[in-house]
Amino acid sequence: MISKNEIKYYSSLLLKKFRQQENKFIAEGSKVIDEGICSGNKPEIIITTVPYYESNRKYFESLQDFRIETVKSTEFNKLTDTKNPQEIISVFPYAINKFTIKKVSGNISVYLDNITDPGNAGTIIRNCDWFGITEILMSEESVDIYNPKVIRASMGSIFHLKIFDDTSVDDLIKLKINGYKIICSDLQGEDIFNFDRPEKSVLVFSNEAHGPGERILQTADHIISIKKKGKAESLNVASASSIILALMTK
Repeated sequence: MISKNEIKYYSSLLLKKFRQQENKFIAEGSKVIDEGICSGNKPEIIITTVPYYESNRKYFESLQDFRIETVKSTEFNKLTDTKNPQEIISVFPYAINKFTIKKVSGNISVYLDNITDPGNAGTIIRNCDWFGITEILMSEESVDIYNPKVIRASMGSIFHLKIFDDTSVDDLIKLKINGYKIICSDLQGEDIFNFDRPEKSVLVFSNEAHGPGERILQTADHIISIKKKGKAESLNVASASSIILALMTK
């Protein structure tokens, strides 16, 4: 049986401050939880509502190696930030992954520059996973990768990738010195459809409202763009990332 103090403790993980203190995060939904477990991550606890447990007994039998607790819906709602929760969450520990040159091994890496929208960040992580990108660098200004909305939007891809938190332009410069070309996407730049990808590169996706920072532009070896054909003012950064990643990995 789960105690009220435990409910309070786990609900605190909805806040970045406590996630960082405890090095734990909440994953919501069976799909995300399954991805975590299949990727070799052991959940500390799985919490579900009584009706969901009763309707999915066979599923929970497959999770019998882990601690499973049922709670009332009113208690469960304290553990999620959604209006219509999926009625199952899990708590996973995580290790802080600090950037070093030796840890970057892929020919293409992605740098998220001031991506503050959790839905965009999670979708870009999912896009990277789809196109075989294994390493993502997050700027200090970007959203916390363990934000529940990021986790949900990633659909479990968060467990498949090597993600470096709180990286900087100085880290991009280190990669540049080690043979990587910095390729920044922006509204003004070379047409991506005519661009020849370097052998080793870091793709930079920036906040769509503010664009790339000045130091990013100064550091970039190439500026690329998806040329518009219609009247839309801009292209969502997550949508743009899927197009660019498809072309850069073909």
